[in-house]
Amino acid sequence: MKKHSTTCAASAIAAPASLRRRQFMGAALAGTALAGIGAPVFAQSAPKMRIGFWPVASALPFFVAIEKGYFKEAGLNVEPLKFASAQQVIEAILAGRAEGSSNGTASAALALGEIAQPGLLKIFCTNPTNAKYVLDEFIVAKDSPVKTMADLKGKRIASGPGIQNSTIAKTILEKAGVTGATVIELPIGQHVASLAAGQVDACYTLEPTGTVGRLNGITRTLEVGVVAKYILGDPMAPWHGGAASLTSEFIKKYPDATKKYIAAYMRGVDLVRNQAAQARPFLKGYTAIEGPLTSEVPMSDYMLYSQFKPSDVAYFQKFYDLFSDRGIFTRRVLVDSMLYKG
Repeated sequence: MKKHSTTCAASAIAAPASLRRRQFMGAALAGTALAGIGAPVFAQSAPKMRIGFWPVASALPFFVAIEKGYFKEAGLNVEPLKFASAQQVIEAILAGRAEGSSNGTASAALALGEIAQPGLLKIFCTNPTNAKYVLDEFIVAKDSPVKTMADLKGKRIASGPGIQNSTIAKTILEKAGVTGATVIELPIGQHVASLAAGQVDACYTLEPTGTVGRLNGITRTLEVGVVAKYILGDPMAPWHGGAASLTSEFIKKYPDATKKYIAAYMRGVDLVRNQAAQARPFLKGYTAIEGPLTSEVPMSDYMLYSQFKPSDVAYFQKFYDLFSDRGIFTRRVLVDSMLYKG
């Protein structure tokens, strides 16, 4: 298992570029006054690709591509950067400290980056989930008296950090008729412990949290596929809640490397889809789940940009429009404009 970088919010946003990056840029752009300013575009090998990820199960294809050497076989130098939230991933991309995101990165956070800097990135693969392909869920303590969503009235509910998670949690509770609940943002790694300690009554969370809590005898699942059911209106609708992306700048400057990266990434997707038993062990070291527990984690579905049907775009757009309608997005973000076109 290769080590991957762990980056906190401060270093992801405010820290100066590393000496190694400066040395690389100096070599790659020798003869130019400043890196990235007026630099000519030559046919050249791609630089290190720093890809931000959030430690959730849906990022598994990226972990597979790293650990199986798919990126190396394609001649690429890919560095995984671990962040505590999807917001930190997009902040790193905006700051020029990451060239993209893995699956599992909140798609609403990517849209916020697009609003902050139009044309910032392109989505090339999403991880749609629903009642069958489970990612999102409400969990409670194993012995909790809460039996249905309606029982959450007046309760303390934890959500993952970031605007996507908190907005989803509040919207689901509203649509489920739950009143008087308080939503508290907590890192997903604290959800099981917070339920065990009685600090919260339920959590809107993402896999593998529910699996970790259940197999350790601490929590149980209240309901899965809640975004598809309560927000999209159909338990089997595809919720494109997470996405893999690359910056438009990288795509334009390194088109060949972009194609190689996406092809190698899709090898990871194929392994997850077709040989999940071989893929699951690569959750270890990247997420909170290890050993025998890896065989229990439900898998997301995956959709490449070229596989989108009009109905997929429509469901994705409905999700984005939730944030526009609530004033979280300052303008309507069109999904089609954010999809990579090949």
